[in-house]
Parts: sequence; structure tokens; C-alpha cells
Amino acid sequence: MITVTLPTHLRDLAKVTGAVELQVADPVTQESILDALEDAYPMLRGTIRDIVTKQRRPFIRFFANGEDLSHQPPSAAVPKEVAVGGQPFRIIGAMAGG
Repeated sequence: MITVTLPTHLRDLAKVTGAVELQVADPVTQESILDALEDAYPMLRGTIRDIVTKQRRPFIRFFANGEDLSHQPPSAAVPKEVAVGGQPFRIIGAMAGG
């Protein structure tokens, strides 16, 4: 099982109160995690990545093991600790401003 943490606004939309656990088949990639998340919570489709292009939305970031995975290819394997369920895959709403 993969643990995914969501920012508050997406937890509210998905009607969950904490992290979600997902069954994700090997190889575990950002893309396969997001596919499983959107299958389990269809109301999140289009909020994390574009529905058509599957590109990550601006101001959404992916982290695992303290590493920013946002600019890695969606098909790249996530760290082993995430793939085996030892560490969460974190989806974070980035902030901007000056």
C-alpha cells in the first residue's frame, strides 16, 4: 500500500480527513500513484494534473523522502521507501508571492 498525503483543500474535496492508502501495481511511479488516486477519488481528476495532457498543475508539487520530485518525469520510479509503503508520497500546494 502506498500512503499519499494531500493538501487540505484536496482532502476536503475528496472527503477524507488524513492520508489515503492506495494499492499501486509495480512499477510505482508518480503517474501510477496519481492514476490510482484519481480512480479511487474521481472528484480529484483535473485538480492535480490536467485531465487531457496529464501534466502536473502549476503550484502543485510532489515530495518523497524530503526530495522534490515535481520535475522528474511522471514515468520515473518513486524512491523505494515510498514504493514499499515506508514513506508517504506527498502532494503539496505550493505558494507564491512577493
